[in-house]
Amino acid sequence: MVYNSGMQYIIDGHNLIPHILGLSLGDLDDEQSLIEVITPFLRATSSRALVFFDRAVQGHEGKRNFGLVQAVFVHASQSADAAIENHIQKLGASARNQTLVSSDRRVQAAGRARHMTVLSSAEFAQKLQANAESRSGQTAVEPQLSPEEIARWEELFTQYGSQPPDGLNP
Repeated sequence: MVYNSGMQYIIDGHNLIPHILGLSLGDLDDEQSLIEVITPFLRATSSRALVFFDRAVQGHEGKRNFGLVQAVFVHASQSADAAIENHIQKLGASARNQTLVSSDRRVQAAGRARHMTVLSSAEFAQKLQANAESRSGQTAVEPQLSPEEIARWEELFTQYGSQPPDGLNP
Protein backbone atom coordinates (compact mmCIF):
# COMPACT_ATOMS: atom_id res chain seq x y z
CA MET A 1 0.00 0.00 0.00
CA VAL A 2 1.46 3.39 -0.96
CA TYR A 3 0.65 6.61 0.89
CA ASN A 4 1.68 9.86 -0.71
CA SER A 5 1.07 12.31 2.11
CA GLY A 6 3.24 12.96 5.12
CA MET A 7 6.06 10.90 6.51
CA GLN A 8 6.30 7.16 6.80
CA TYR A 9 7.91 6.03 10.04
CA ILE A 10 9.39 2.61 10.72
CA ILE A 11 9.46 2.20 14.49
CA ASP A 12 11.17 -0.28 16.79
CA GLY A 13 8.23 -0.45 19.20
CA HIS A 14 9.69 -2.13 22.26
CA ASN A 15 12.76 0.08 21.89
CA LEU A 16 10.54 3.20 22.02
CA ILE A 17 8.20 2.25 24.89
CA PRO A 18 10.69 2.93 27.75
CA HIS A 19 11.17 6.48 26.42
CA ILE A 20 7.46 7.35 26.61
CA LEU A 21 6.32 8.85 29.90
CA GLY A 22 3.68 6.62 31.49
CA LEU A 23 4.49 3.51 29.43
CA SER A 24 6.42 0.45 30.56
CA LEU A 25 7.48 -2.77 28.87
CA GLY A 26 6.01 -4.51 31.92
CA ASP A 27 2.48 -3.36 31.08
CA LEU A 28 0.21 -6.06 29.66
CA ASP A 29 -1.07 -3.73 26.94
CA ASP A 30 2.15 -1.80 26.26
CA GLU A 31 1.88 -2.29 22.50
CA GLN A 32 -1.68 -0.93 22.33
CA SER A 33 -0.74 1.95 24.63
CA LEU A 34 2.15 2.90 22.34
CA ILE A 35 -0.13 2.83 19.30
CA GLU A 36 -2.56 5.15 21.13
CA VAL A 37 0.28 7.58 21.95
CA ILE A 38 1.64 7.59 18.38
CA THR A 39 -1.70 7.99 16.55
CA PRO A 40 -2.45 11.67 17.43
CA PHE A 41 1.09 12.62 16.35
CA LEU A 42 0.63 10.81 13.04
CA ARG A 43 -2.74 12.49 12.52
CA ALA A 44 -1.26 15.93 13.25
CA THR A 45 1.65 15.38 10.86
CA SER A 46 -0.33 13.55 8.12
CA SER A 47 1.98 10.57 8.59
CA ARG A 48 1.80 6.81 8.94
CA ALA A 49 3.84 4.30 10.90
CA LEU A 50 4.91 0.70 10.65
CA VAL A 51 5.70 -0.43 14.20
CA PHE A 52 7.57 -3.64 14.89
CA PHE A 53 7.06 -5.52 18.17
CA ASP A 54 9.03 -8.65 18.99
CA ARG A 55 8.20 -11.57 21.29
CA ALA A 56 4.70 -12.05 19.86
CA VAL A 57 2.67 -14.70 21.63
CA GLN A 58 2.12 -17.89 19.62
CA GLY A 59 -0.80 -17.34 17.26
CA HIS A 60 -0.63 -13.55 17.52
CA GLU A 61 2.26 -12.90 15.15
CA GLY A 62 1.69 -11.05 11.88
CA LYS A 63 0.52 -7.61 10.70
CA ARG A 64 -2.49 -5.75 12.04
CA ASN A 65 -3.91 -2.37 11.06
CA PHE A 66 -4.74 0.26 13.67
CA GLY A 67 -5.69 3.17 11.45
CA LEU A 68 -2.56 5.20 10.75
CA VAL A 69 -0.44 2.54 12.46
CA GLN A 70 0.31 -0.84 11.02
CA ALA A 71 1.78 -3.11 13.69
CA VAL A 72 4.00 -6.08 12.91
CA PHE A 73 4.06 -8.62 15.71
CA VAL A 74 7.26 -10.59 15.15
CA HIS A 75 7.32 -14.28 16.10
CA ALA A 76 9.34 -15.08 19.21
CA SER A 77 11.87 -16.97 17.08
CA GLN A 78 12.99 -13.69 15.44
CA SER A 79 13.90 -10.28 16.86
CA ALA A 80 12.15 -7.07 15.87
CA ASP A 81 15.61 -5.74 14.98
CA ALA A 82 16.12 -8.50 12.41
CA ALA A 83 12.59 -8.00 11.05
CA ILE A 84 13.21 -4.25 10.67
CA GLU A 85 16.53 -4.87 8.92
CA ASN A 86 14.82 -7.32 6.53
CA HIS A 87 12.06 -4.79 5.85
CA ILE A 88 14.59 -2.04 5.11
CA GLN A 89 16.42 -4.36 2.70
CA LYS A 90 13.18 -5.12 0.87
CA LEU A 91 12.38 -1.41 0.55
CA GLY A 92 15.54 -0.87 -1.46
CA ALA A 93 15.96 2.67 -2.76
CA SER A 94 12.50 3.75 -1.53
CA ALA A 95 13.78 3.45 2.06
CA ARG A 96 15.33 6.90 1.73
CA ASN A 97 11.82 8.38 1.82
CA GLN A 98 11.13 6.95 5.29
CA THR A 99 12.24 7.71 8.82
CA LEU A 100 13.58 4.99 11.07
CA VAL A 101 13.00 5.24 14.83
CA SER A 102 15.33 3.03 16.88
CA SER A 103 18.15 3.37 19.35
CA ASP A 104 19.65 0.04 18.32
CA ARG A 105 22.97 0.79 16.61
CA ARG A 106 22.76 -2.14 14.20
CA VAL A 107 19.25 -1.15 13.09
CA GLN A 108 20.35 2.48 12.73
CA ALA A 109 23.32 1.38 10.60
CA ALA A 110 20.97 -0.59 8.32
CA GLY A 111 18.80 2.53 7.93
CA ARG A 112 21.73 4.82 7.24
CA ALA A 113 23.05 2.37 4.63
CA ARG A 114 19.75 2.97 2.77
CA HIS A 115 20.00 6.76 3.30
CA MET A 116 17.03 6.85 5.70
CA THR A 117 16.48 9.61 8.20
CA VAL A 118 17.28 8.00 11.55
CA LEU A 119 15.91 9.18 14.90
CA SER A 120 16.79 7.65 18.24
CA SER A 121 13.86 6.50 20.35
CA ALA A 122 14.55 9.37 22.78
CA GLU A 123 14.44 11.94 19.93
CA PHE A 124 11.15 10.58 18.61
CA ALA A 125 9.69 10.47 22.15
CA GLN A 126 10.53 14.19 22.43
CA LYS A 127 8.65 14.85 19.17
CA LEU A 128 5.63 12.95 20.52
CA GLN A 129 5.77 14.89 23.80
CA ALA A 130 6.06 18.26 22.04
CA ASN A 131 3.08 17.40 19.84
CA ALA A 132 1.01 16.32 22.85
CA GLU A 133 1.87 19.54 24.69
CA SER A 134 0.95 21.70 21.69
CA ARG A 135 -2.39 19.89 21.41
CA SER A 136 -3.18 20.32 25.10
CA GLY A 137 -2.17 23.99 24.90
CA GLN A 138 -4.80 24.64 22.27
CA THR A 139 -7.78 25.96 24.17
CA ALA A 140 -11.00 27.13 22.70
CA VAL A 141 -11.02 30.85 22.09
CA GLU A 142 -13.77 32.51 24.09
CA PRO A 143 -15.89 34.87 22.05
CA GLN A 144 -15.36 38.49 22.99
CA LEU A 145 -18.35 40.64 23.89
CA SER A 146 -18.87 43.88 22.04
CA PRO A 147 -19.03 47.12 24.07
CA GLU A 148 -22.79 47.19 23.39
CA GLU A 149 -23.24 43.67 24.80
CA ILE A 150 -21.20 44.54 27.89
CA ALA A 151 -23.33 47.65 28.45
CA ARG A 152 -26.53 45.58 28.12
CA TRP A 153 -25.32 42.99 30.66
CA GLU A 154 -24.24 45.73 33.07
CA GLU A 155 -27.67 47.32 32.71
CA LEU A 156 -29.38 43.99 33.49
CA PHE A 157 -27.23 43.39 36.57
CA THR A 158 -27.67 46.89 37.97
CA GLN A 159 -31.40 46.93 37.13
CA TYR A 160 -32.09 43.88 39.29
CA GLY A 161 -29.42 44.46 41.92
CA SER A 162 -29.01 41.40 44.11
CA GLN A 163 -32.50 40.10 43.29
CA PRO A 164 -32.85 38.02 40.11
CA PRO A 165 -35.88 38.76 37.93
CA ASP A 166 -39.07 36.73 38.50
CA GLY A 167 -38.86 33.13 37.39
CA LEU A 168 -35.12 32.90 37.92
CA ASN A 169 -35.20 32.12 41.63
CA PRO A 170 -33.91 28.64 42.41
